[in-house]
Amino acid sequence: MLAGVKELAAALDTASACAAMGVSRASFYRLERPRPTTIHGRRAVPWALAPAEVEEILGVLHSERFVDMAPAEIVATLLDEDMY
Repeated sequence: MLAGVKELAAALDTASACAAMGVSRASFYRLERPRPTTIHGRRAVPWALAPAEVEEILGVLHSERFVDMAPAEIVATLLDEDMY
């Protein structure tokens, strides 16, 4: 589909080529420019935790102290101790 629109766009303009092929221009441009991916094929989000932060959090959650607690209890306990 993308190749056909590109070939037709070389002879016509992009809008006409997309209309002739039954493809929206937004879809054409989105397929033409691939999204940035990470190792696992997912998009990188700017607010994601760094790997070191994830390891630190998992270390706290897997500690002997919290092994038998529910997640809500762990959060409440850590907040009481001013650990954010």
